[in-house]
Amino acid sequence: MRSNAKSRLRRQALRQFGAAGAFVLMAALSGCSTLDENTVHRGYVFDDQAVSQVRVGSAAEQVLILLGTPSTTSTVGGDAWYYISQKAERPMPFMPRTVTDQRVLAVYFDKNKKVTRVANYGLQDGRVVDFSTNATPTGGGDSNFVKGLFKQMSNLKFSL
Repeated sequence: MRSNAKSRLRRQALRQFGAAGAFVLMAALSGCSTLDENTVHRGYVFDDQAVSQVRVGSAAEQVLILLGTPSTTSTVGGDAWYYISQKAERPMPFMPRTVTDQRVLAVYFDKNKKVTRVANYGLQDGRVVDFSTNATPTGGGDSNFVKGLFKQMSNLKFSL
């Protein structure tokens, strides 16, 4: 009878230990997820197969069908569409993100809206584009304005 009670206590202790171990394992793995919260993709999502189908001589409508609406278009000096993508990562939560990859696909058109050139620029080709600075510039924030105003006032001569 004593051995029966001991084996029952052992099984119960093993169950409790197993349940506690499973709980600890689940708690440890709960920080791991399939979503990479430390990586952020901004802008256009590139499909290399669609990009490879854009060829010199293609019509603008065909580019629009293949790639979709561009992130931005040129405003000065010629007609170009730009598809911009950026990947920012941070090593640990609550640390600042740094840009690790940036791509700009530029599609240049002639006056007849036909592709003349396709350029693919990366992070090494230019500076990092800040999509959102979360800061709004305000008027009068420049101290040179105030300095100039006082300088003008000091140069005034009053005659009586």
